[in-house]
Amino acid sequence: MGGDTYKVPEYTKFSSIKGIPQLEQLEKELAKKGLKDPWIRNEVWRYHPGFGTKLLRARKLFFRGFPLGLLLTVVTVAVEKAIGGDDHHDHAEH
Repeated sequence: MGGDTYKVPEYTKFSSIKGIPQLEQLEKELAKKGLKDPWIRNEVWRYHPGFGTKLLRARKLFFRGFPLGLLLTVVTVAVEKAIGGDDHHDHAEH
């Protein structure tokens, strides 16, 4: 298994919102209302460049299973055609 091993990043890398404009703005908006989110640091990893852009993450979310789903659809249709499973007639004719 001669590949590179995965190195777990240090947790301290994702423990501060400093330098992340979106989270700093959120913190300011909450402070205006007298609120504070103690768990905001849990969102820091989402803004790290190593995790991709919002568009890339959305594309992964919505299309991750698309190739497998398409393949299974084609196989299902082919099997139905092969065994003559075309019993979807227009019942209005009868």
